[in-house]
Amino acid sequence: MHILLLGSGGREHALAWKIAASPLVTKFWCAPGNAGIAKEAECVALDIADHAAVIDFCKKNAVELVVVGPETPLAAGIVDDLAAAGIKAFGPSKVAAQLESSKGFTKALCTEFGIPTGAYKRFTNAQDARDYVQSQGAPIVIKADGLAAGKGVVVAKTLREAEDAIAMMFEGAFGEAGTEVVIEEFLPGREISFFALCDGETAIPLASAQDHKRVFDHDVGPNTGGMGAYSPTPLVTPAIHDAIMAKIILPTVSGMKQRGTPFRGVLYAGIMLTTQGPKLFEFNVRFGDPECQVLMLRMMSDIVPALLAACDGELKHFDLRWYPESALTVVMAAKGYPGDYQKGTRIGGLDDAAKVDTVEIFHAGTVAKDGAILANGGRVLNVCALGKTVTEAQGRAYQAIDRIDWPEGFCRRDIGWQAVEAEKAKN
Repeated sequence: MHILLLGSGGREHALAWKIAASPLVTKFWCAPGNAGIAKEAECVALDIADHAAVIDFCKKNAVELVVVGPETPLAAGIVDDLAAAGIKAFGPSKVAAQLESSKGFTKALCTEFGIPTGAYKRFTNAQDARDYVQSQGAPIVIKADGLAAGKGVVVAKTLREAEDAIAMMFEGAFGEAGTEVVIEEFLPGREISFFALCDGETAIPLASAQDHKRVFDHDVGPNTGGMGAYSPTPLVTPAIHDAIMAKIILPTVSGMKQRGTPFRGVLYAGIMLTTQGPKLFEFNVRFGDPECQVLMLRMMSDIVPALLAACDGELKHFDLRWYPESALTVVMAAKGYPGDYQKGTRIGGLDDAAKVDTVEIFHAGTVAKDGAILANGGRVLNVCALGKTVTEAQGRAYQAIDRIDWPEGFCRRDIGWQAVEAEKAKN
């Protein structure tokens, strides 16, 4: 098969690594890719926002499957445009992608189909939003309705923080994404990531994972796109797994079908495990980043037939197998992230780091220049490892990180702490 992958981050490098391993692949491109992806696929300088250029490339190169990594092209309707040109693409339609691109859309779906989530209201002006926050009190969650690169959510611990967040969003901090704001109740509990492959009718669960959103150790500092992850998480017991499928994933797939907007692709549910059971706090319509990295390490099955089955409505005949080992990934970011950071700094020691047993290093924001690897983003590297336990995987990942020579980078040193504590308690 001829396959084109769209995207340039750590998620796409993990997908590229997994897709490239498939015996079904005869030719493989990634647009635009990065320095790490270049080892798995031929990187092409396509602007993925230019749908006509992507379609033209696919036709000229007889591309049989396009895999869309990030959310922005999905929200812009690239899957619809590819389908109209007769090109198969993995990912949801523009209408179905609203599960991520509009917080209000998702909340309305939850109300309509009885999917457990936090109470909420939608606002188009700041004064009404402030009045609502005053009536509800804090803590409370303020969300820009649209896509804001993972940064459009503020968990306000005080009324002042909530009012500041409302002002920031309506004053244009997130552009179009903040013209409508969703305010919802704060859900206390433990947060987990849950993924399912969907074909419009059937959904099959992927392995569970745990993300670490805060920038610094001990979960302090601002929210980020994710500073690390591990899989599986001990928080998802078989009973919780079944409850999430029965009460959140399957009603969503059924509801979207009933509405005439079937969801095909990967559905990523951000779940809070509350005392009343699992509740949805957000949907994403693509693989998580950095959860994708640990899922790809643990996936035993060939991913390409799974992607095709999701496109073709054949998941009811499908099953995925997983390695029993634990996988853990640590994000190395440029100092200053998620605020201002410097680009173009040199990263050394990657070959030495990759020699640590079971370690894979996925590039998130890198560029190759004059034989050197340079940082080219906020989140720059995903240092991943497998182990019999999360503790073992964690040890290997940090052993590899300690071999990387990048003074301008930093990472959290406690990724996987919940599982490590649980493992210690067992012993």
